[in-house]
Amino acid sequence: MTGFLALEDGTVFRGESVGAEGFAAGEAVFTTGMSGYQEAVTDPSFAEQIVCFTAPMIGNYGVADARSESGRVHAKAVLMREARGPEWTEWLHERGIVALSGIDTRSLVLKIRDLGSMRAVAVAGGGSIEEAVEAARALPPMEGRALAAAVSTTEPYVFAEDGRARVAVVDYGVKSSVLRRLAAAGAAVTVHPHDVGADELAGYDGVLFSPGPGDPGPLEPQVATMRDLLGRTQVLGICLGHQVLALATGHETFKLPFGHRGANHPVLQRADQRVLVTSQNHGFAVRATDTEVATHVSLYDGTVEGLEFPELRARSLQFHPEAGPGPHDAWPLLEHWVDEVAANA
Repeated sequence: MTGFLALEDGTVFRGESVGAEGFAAGEAVFTTGMSGYQEAVTDPSFAEQIVCFTAPMIGNYGVADARSESGRVHAKAVLMREARGPEWTEWLHERGIVALSGIDTRSLVLKIRDLGSMRAVAVAGGGSIEEAVEAARALPPMEGRALAAAVSTTEPYVFAEDGRARVAVVDYGVKSSVLRRLAAAGAAVTVHPHDVGADELAGYDGVLFSPGPGDPGPLEPQVATMRDLLGRTQVLGICLGHQVLALATGHETFKLPFGHRGANHPVLQRADQRVLVTSQNHGFAVRATDTEVATHVSLYDGTVEGLEFPELRARSLQFHPEAGPGPHDAWPLLEHWVDEVAANA
């Protein structure tokens, strides 16, 4: 079955459908990870996005339930140069995901890199190119979209009952690997909805504000909650949580041209001048600053990758220390935070 991707500027990339029949609309982005394809498409941070993999072969080591980062696929569609299976393609088909193989991913990625992420429609099984382009142009831009509520839990739940520190996780689109690593580090973990209040969170030994999709700018209630919580308990923000902390402390966020998505992003840890190879998945960033509160800096574009406010008992990381998927350079940062929370409990 044939298929195609139509971009908002009218460009069309043709391929072969290897997933579900139909169409999917979203922001076309790319990720440079060489592995972790199942983790990527189940990451809530890919909500409302069509994911193009730069690796030339996707699906070659199959699928496994334990690799999923959430209970469902969040990517709207999947684009690949060569899809291998059949486990991977059958897994996508069973979940109703439009997936195209044979796409000229190199040309697509170069276009996104040069012109920025674009609104797009992926079509499998036939359809009008003109209608697909019009549908892409009708999509709302990612800038200004608050998406955390759509991927957050609606009710609190206990992930790990026992531990040496009681940690609350505010779910903006939390990944399973974040919860697993917190529990493995010795935390008793309770997950709360995105709109939980500061007074409830203040009763915990520590609070982790999770990764998630969309623009942090419209999250004014969440920023207000963060601001109200600061100084009352230990706080760690990751990815979107990092951006919310930045806004709560007077910093500025903005939309990156094509985002940071992959498992090979170099970040300078300013305290010891060590370079960490990190896993990242975000389309918005904290604008560069020379102030001492910026603990980590992207070596790609100088954007802020970490913040620390000792007087507020708060810190944050733009990259993913849980490494799901990705390198393990930043693993100790999450474990050290749990140690710190437990020591001050």
